[in-house]
Amino acid sequence: MLLNTLMLALRSIRRNLMRSFLTILGIVIGVSAVITMVTLGSGATLAVQNQISGLGTNLLQVRPGQRMGPGGGGNAVAFKESDADAIATQIGGIAAVAPEARTNSTLVAFGRNWSSSVIGSTNDWLTTGNWKLVSGREFSNDEQRGGAAVCLIGETVRRELFGAQAALGAQLRVKQISCEIVGLLASKGQGAFGNDQDDVVLVPLKTLQRRITGNNRVNSLLVSMQDGSDAKRVTSGITQLLRERRKLASGDEDNFNVLDTKQLADTLSGTTKVMTMLLGAVAAVSLLVGGIGIMNIMLVSVTERTREIGLRLAIGALEREVLLQFLIEAVVLAALGGLVGIVLATGASVGLAALMDVPYTFNLAVNVLSFVFSAVIGVVFGYFPARRAARMDPIDALRHE
Repeated sequence: MLLNTLMLALRSIRRNLMRSFLTILGIVIGVSAVITMVTLGSGATLAVQNQISGLGTNLLQVRPGQRMGPGGGGNAVAFKESDADAIATQIGGIAAVAPEARTNSTLVAFGRNWSSSVIGSTNDWLTTGNWKLVSGREFSNDEQRGGAAVCLIGETVRRELFGAQAALGAQLRVKQISCEIVGLLASKGQGAFGNDQDDVVLVPLKTLQRRITGNNRVNSLLVSMQDGSDAKRVTSGITQLLRERRKLASGDEDNFNVLDTKQLADTLSGTTKVMTMLLGAVAAVSLLVGGIGIMNIMLVSVTERTREIGLRLAIGALEREVLLQFLIEAVVLAALGGLVGIVLATGASVGLAALMDVPYTFNLAVNVLSFVFSAVIGVVFGYFPARRAARMDPIDALRHE
């Protein structure tokens, strides 16, 4: 009986293909919108996590000032290189500490110029930031102690200044000094805040201080923790140590701040997940609209087929058989819309993920849930028209014109 009822439902759908297509259009749009929004949101979350992890492994960023962000440092007292040494030797669970000083400068090489960020630090900067060398070497101990005119450059600087020419071993002018390029940094791409991480030149800290900026300021301290270290304990130890070194009284507020990049990643990921859920909920409204469309069309179909329904009831068809026929029609329409929506959403998600430069992640649970929900929409919104058809009086139905 179920098979015969299914065949009757499919035959009825096939008789009105255009109307059936327009009926499922709302479901198609709803399912594809939900899946696409959730998929892109998941990709964006993953991209944020990858970009944050690209800042460094188990990384703490220590900066002067009472808050992070532009202007947060104000006129706060800068750090000293000795602060980094103190953290490395007096705080447990530390893998590496890199003092970092920054300035912007115009770079010149082979008749080309390019404005970039120049960073002064030690070889530990490579460790804390998960930087790899494509070719060349790190700074030697003598070069770091003596402030030698050597540098490592990022991929953007290499591309803009040297193009197809060999950069390793070439001379690069930074302000008034000419430094030898001894290493090329591997590309890391866009950062978590939209910055180009490859647009950078690294020189020994003393080189930057003595020959470029002319001061001993250290803008930040990058602290890489050992695997398994307790971030709260390490942060507390660093805070206490720096308060002592900066001679802060017990009632004074910290004039520096410590940022755990893992917490930042969790915060940003949580924000993108909430936005994904919100967009998915908004898109799901179109599923309800599609369900209302199915109910309207099924009511029209019941009215058009009143004599057919009356004839079936008159020759002995049971009410539940008529109910099942129209219910199956609604479910088949909704499920078909769900399948088409999944196909369209997959194509749209792959294309938009590539356009937005975020990873494409196939979420089986979301696809299955959307399909099941579309079928449930067919049951919910198809039941009333089906019940109306099943409860018709055969005599009145046969008299219908």
